[in-house]
Amino acid sequence: MQVLAISPLSSRLCTGGVSSVLKMAPTCLQTLLRCRSFAILFLTPLLLLPLPIAVPTREAKCAYMIIIMAVYWCTEVIPLAVTSLMPVVFFPLLGVLSSKSVCFQYLNDTSMLFVGGLIVAISVEHWNLHKRIALRVLLILGAKPALLMLGFMVVTAFLSMWISNTATTAMMVPIVQAVLDQMDNTEYDMTMMEQATGQTNKVIELEEKNASDPTSAHAIGSGQDPGDARSEEKKKRKQICKGMTLCICYAASIGGTATLTGTAPNMVLKGQMNQLYPNNNDIVNFASWFGFSFPNMILMLVLAWLWLQCSFIGLNFKESWGCGAEKSDKEKAAYNVLKAEMKKLGPISYAEFSVLLMFISLVLLWFSRHPGFIKGWAAGLFPGGEKYITDSAPAMFIALLLFILPANKPKFTSWNASTSDPEQTKEDTKKPFLTAPLLEWNVVQRKMPWSVVLLLGGGFALADASAKSGLSVWLGRQMTPLGYIPPWATATVLSLTVAVFTECTSNVATATLFLPVFASMAASVKINPLYLMLPGTLSTSLAFMLPVATPPNAIAFSYGHIHVLDMVKAGIVMNIIGVFCVSVAINTWGRPMFGLDTFPAWANTTAIP
Repeated sequence: MQVLAISPLSSRLCTGGVSSVLKMAPTCLQTLLRCRSFAILFLTPLLLLPLPIAVPTREAKCAYMIIIMAVYWCTEVIPLAVTSLMPVVFFPLLGVLSSKSVCFQYLNDTSMLFVGGLIVAISVEHWNLHKRIALRVLLILGAKPALLMLGFMVVTAFLSMWISNTATTAMMVPIVQAVLDQMDNTEYDMTMMEQATGQTNKVIELEEKNASDPTSAHAIGSGQDPGDARSEEKKKRKQICKGMTLCICYAASIGGTATLTGTAPNMVLKGQMNQLYPNNNDIVNFASWFGFSFPNMILMLVLAWLWLQCSFIGLNFKESWGCGAEKSDKEKAAYNVLKAEMKKLGPISYAEFSVLLMFISLVLLWFSRHPGFIKGWAAGLFPGGEKYITDSAPAMFIALLLFILPANKPKFTSWNASTSDPEQTKEDTKKPFLTAPLLEWNVVQRKMPWSVVLLLGGGFALADASAKSGLSVWLGRQMTPLGYIPPWATATVLSLTVAVFTECTSNVATATLFLPVFASMAASVKINPLYLMLPGTLSTSLAFMLPVATPPNAIAFSYGHIHVLDMVKAGIVMNIIGVFCVSVAINTWGRPMFGLDTFPAWANTTAIP
């Protein structure tokens, strides 16, 4: 799940850029640049004030607030979560929505689903279950360069489907770093041994060749210098380090798209679908989203792996895969590092097993609630369950169990005291039957990204205000000429636009700003809103080009293996790969899954203010 945070690295990058601008700017502009935050914060509402004064309608007042919040979100002059609270104050003051209507949006069904999923993810992190899964998969796949990169990407993508993209990256990059360090140490030891024992052999070999063949002696003399060979090997190691580091942050962003709770923009889509189209028959749920996005994630991950392999390691399959070949010293060193990390975890504990069981139970409950092709447990076990039960119910049920079930196995020694040591029995009877739970509230309070919950609520409030004020209808009328453009072309252009915009703006803020506009656009040209909203949502996760684009990118960049230019070069192609995969998904298996060829009856509800 995507967790929004402004990392220290991001702050340093931004501060460095501002300092250089201040030095280059004329004296008259330096004061203005230093006061840029103050100017944006106070001048933006003043400059836009003529809009609600000249056009005193609910649509204009709603647009006024949306533009101000968009500027604040893009420039981050105040924290994103603080900007998200503005509708609570200003929508009632401007007469757009009542306070009751606005506040209701901040903790609705979608927000509860997000919170429940995050609580389960926090329990997985708390007991290091994600690290055990990662190391086990990496040990199975092996330490060949291609397999090692594939293993890192598969593990990172799988974990980021369920837990924070940032937490996944923060856990995986140190593992990658440890493996790379060990490979470098092994290479250094081998080089020192060669230098110690190889000089005499080279002299003898050269003398023998001089005596037997002057031509070959000339070839050796004019051949590659050993120093050049070492330099080439060092350059190759640097490229491998870059590829291994980049593959983690890219796989984290890609993996988050596969599940509805995997990253916050997916939840924005779910919430805005419920806000704008209340009669949508729960068309976007956990099962339907997974069926659509998981194949897209697999396709994107494979193409990303091939691209990174080609860019940083090379597509020498015989050397990279080496099926049946004996492991080199570097590969053995990498494998030993993974094995040592696994050994540190020890055998699986009772708490880890319990959390794993809860996690699997939640996934099964989500998939089987309303599968679509058969009747789910919600309708089969509870009368009218399809109408009353959503994905948030099983998420909160499992979250509640985590606060109740014990972290240690309950002991029944007091029931068979005759077979026990009397002193030990007396000691055991003083202990509580149930020990501390699997999860405690202080852990959740410390790790829960409450700012993202507020950010989601602010987005839902904007979507609700756009619909009820009539702004969505007005926007739809302005976009009627777009009906002459083929829908697939429109979806592709919008995906590219969002992919570029999200490089410098929060993923959640990007989804919050664009999705209502896409819904209005779809209504104006009479196409299924999901045909534009699905690719728009997935494209918000295609932030691959800059270190400050997402926290995973910043974490990978902070280890020093990659430069900004390396990320930009790799990220441009990654963006193209992402948009291509999204376009393929929406125009192939996405069409029958969501009925994208028709304009559904539930989409007409946006016309009602």
